[in-house]
Amino acid sequence: MTQDLITSWRDMNLPAELRDMLAAAKSVRVPKTRAELIDLTMGGAKNDVFNVVYDIPGKGEITEAVVHRCRNGVSVNYTEAYMRRRDPECMLIADDQPTDKPHYKNRFDKPFAELHTEIFEWLTGQDLIVLPFYAGSASLNCGALLIGPANAAFFAAALAEIQGMIKEDEIKPGFRPKAVIYLAPTFRHSLCDGKQVVVHHRSPQMHEIYSLNLYPGPSAKKGVYGMLLNVGEQEGWLTAHGSAVRVTTPYDNEFIIMHEGASGGGKSEMLQYPHREPDGRLLTGENIVNGKRRYIPLFQGCSLSPITDDMALCDHGIQNTSGKLVIQDAEEGWFVRVNHIDRYGVDQYVERLCTNPPEPLVFLNLFSVPSATCLIWEHTQDAPGKPCPNPRVILPRDIVPDIINEPMEVDVRSFGVRTPPCTAENPTYGIIGMLHILPPAIAWLWRLVAPRGFANPSITDTAGMTSEGVGSYWPFATGRRVDQANLLLRQIIETPGTRYTLIPNQHIGSWKVGFMPQWISREYMSRRGSAKFKPHQIEPARCSLLGWALHQMQIEGFFLNRDLLQVDTQPEVGEAAYDAGAKILTDFFKQELEFYLKEADLDETGRAIIECCMQDGEVEDYKRLTSGDQS
Repeated sequence: MTQDLITSWRDMNLPAELRDMLAAAKSVRVPKTRAELIDLTMGGAKNDVFNVVYDIPGKGEITEAVVHRCRNGVSVNYTEAYMRRRDPECMLIADDQPTDKPHYKNRFDKPFAELHTEIFEWLTGQDLIVLPFYAGSASLNCGALLIGPANAAFFAAALAEIQGMIKEDEIKPGFRPKAVIYLAPTFRHSLCDGKQVVVHHRSPQMHEIYSLNLYPGPSAKKGVYGMLLNVGEQEGWLTAHGSAVRVTTPYDNEFIIMHEGASGGGKSEMLQYPHREPDGRLLTGENIVNGKRRYIPLFQGCSLSPITDDMALCDHGIQNTSGKLVIQDAEEGWFVRVNHIDRYGVDQYVERLCTNPPEPLVFLNLFSVPSATCLIWEHTQDAPGKPCPNPRVILPRDIVPDIINEPMEVDVRSFGVRTPPCTAENPTYGIIGMLHILPPAIAWLWRLVAPRGFANPSITDTAGMTSEGVGSYWPFATGRRVDQANLLLRQIIETPGTRYTLIPNQHIGSWKVGFMPQWISREYMSRRGSAKFKPHQIEPARCSLLGWALHQMQIEGFFLNRDLLQVDTQPEVGEAAYDAGAKILTDFFKQELEFYLKEADLDETGRAIIECCMQDGEVEDYKRLTSGDQS
């Protein structure tokens, strides 16, 4: 170890209170390598099973999770089904900075300072693990720490895979964290009535996150996202909630798509190759009324080079001269949901990575046996016969083939939404065709409302149509909605070279389609490249919030049926049911958008766009509100 590197946590430039707490702890371990972190996760190098247990006053010992060492990594299973998904209401704010989020003091009727003291006292009595990392990207220079009990080292391992870990020989003396995650899982039982709670405390010097539970989704994943949104809000840039991929056609045309949307909107799926039938065809969809199936014989598809999976840093200090949005990944590893892989052979690309990885992976909510291979198509059962809808694996970027690490310009920003079936007998908002072209103004509205959609597998149960909120990242943001709305609008106006589309998943009217619409649309758009649609190729959708609808879609000489592009033409749906579904969608948008009109500092162009929606404006009305022809 050379003298210009840190030899222990004591060499870090830490606030006095934090330094005193670490000094008083039973022990402090700063892992030097991922291999050491895996051994800590198992409670020792020779262990194949480790139970994460806490003694809760008045409740006795509670086992939070069981960890297995498998041949291909470590498998974590929570003993409580509720802990296997993110609770969308878990975030609380503990500071007095501007926010639209609920405050800790209001929910628990006591000042946060009391909880802060209690958590520090509890941590002082523990064997601790300290994990240094950079939030978002090393280029942001947002150094951070995780501090938590050593027996929950699997949480640190998950964070190390998602955000990376600063290795011992990379930490310079004077390292001062700008953010800290404090992990205190016992308080879920002693304070929170068993619920997931993550408390954010923001100050000019430090962004602190107090994670009172062990599921990494709300804190190690989305908590760090909240940090980045807070930093960007102060500096005028965004971290988009989207995946991105460079698509290379069989004719060597390259095209970059960023796919955004609420949880379950198809972000990870945009990075996947289409799921094929045994004979190689693509199953376009199955009609839920008559059972008919449709196929596309697309035997030569595009090749994919992933860029981001869920969090995309946008134009942070990067000069934009093309008029297109410039993005870079904000993560070192991807928190991939594999609920769709329910048998061997569904997605051989991901299955191969996970079954024989070059380094141990972290699995969550997957059935496992110690010393055996954890298989991603064998999901943990929430109840007999009811598999957990949120099985996960964390894929480090450096093992993903053909990964792109440098900033890239985005040709199309698509927005995904989970849609229910729609029929004449049961009208719903499942009226979105396979691909819609959006003017920038309507694209902004979709990012403000961000419908969470039908049967969301990533979060705890919600009823009916709900909104994920501005940017679809609102559940993770700590500030005000109107500030994020203004940033999103400014970003859209300043990048006129990027176009916008809307793509559903799960259902198109009476057709069950899964994620096939975005895979087919990706193949179609990449072949078109930068070519704009001519007037005779598109027309305003019957519901103006859907922008323009296509008359036809042709891929390699195969035409898709028009009723998959314009749902009102489906005989199982018809115009009356379509219009009823359009009203459901429009009323929902108006309900969600009304909030912004009450904000005095809403951008005036944004106000005009929202008022256009409130007055049932047509597509051409929206088009006139922002410059540029996006069709």
